[in-house]
Amino acid sequence: QVQLVESGGGLVQVGGSLRLSCAASGTIFSKNVMGWYRQAPGKQRELVADISSGGRTSYADSAKGRFDISRDIAKNTVYLQMNSMEPEDTAVYYCHLNPTGIFGDDYWGQGTQVTVSS
Repeated sequence: QVQLVESGGGLVQVGGSLRLSCAASGTIFSKNVMGWYRQAPGKQRELVADISSGGRTSYADSAKGRFDISRDIAKNTVYLQMNSMEPEDTAVYYCHLNPTGIFGDDYWGQGTQVTVSS
């Protein structure tokens, strides 16, 4: 059983920064992917950024140049540093883990609210 515990959401002003953290526990294989998705009201959940156990990263176009994803392999923790935040970044952010690298083997955190005020 895999569990994900998120922290770091909150309210920030336009141009400000926030850092999200997500700690994973349970059975996690050496080849895995962790990342962050977000869902704004009335919109579909979308990928923000993810990072493989090998360190390969991918970002949504909206996140490139402003957000940085990193992870601590030993702690099974993934971080999302968000800078130059915009009102459009307001959403519930969900931590995601694929613990085996097998397509469809997905686990989700409970979600953390991020609100950017203008």
